[in-house]
Amino acid sequence: MKNCQRFAHIKSGFEQDIRLLRIHAERYQGSASAKTSATNARSLTRNMARALNRHLDRCPECG
Repeated sequence: MKNCQRFAHIKSGFEQDIRLLRIHAERYQGSASAKTSATNARSLTRNMARALNRHLDRCPECG
């Protein structure tokens, strides 16, 4: 399945944020901020899935 540039842009933005949160969670393991970062990373993963599905539903190039 070939996707448009907008799809790739949305996905890369979310992936970068998720990667940074996971790195922080690993680096400061056990701290309150690490637990918050891990939770935020999981939440962002769900949000990314929603955003990409919404994009696929509406984009004539991807659909």
